[in-house]
Amino acid sequence: MDINVKTIHFEATDKLQEFIQKKVSKLDKFCDNIRKVEVSLKVVKPATALNKQAGITISLAGDELYAEKICDTFEEAIDDSLAALEKQLEKYKEKQAK
Repeated sequence: MDINVKTIHFEATDKLQEFIQKKVSKLDKFCDNIRKVEVSLKVVKPATALNKQAGITISLAGDELYAEKICDTFEEAIDDSLAALEKQLEKYKEKQAK
């Protein structure tokens, strides 16, 4: 699985990059035909709470799943986005099994 992290208007720390790699690589246990995962991070409306946006796109064979969350921290936004994607992956697998 290829994991690509894009940051918009800021530089992600190594710690944040490692966190993303670790969390996203766990998606393999939900589905084995994930080809690519794109994570985009952006700070929206600076100087307010809930201004860290994480969007995650999963490329599967012939399909794409997407989730986006805005939270206080990037880690929280990534966790919430991945939780939403895990549900989408379960539904995707159910459809594929039919």
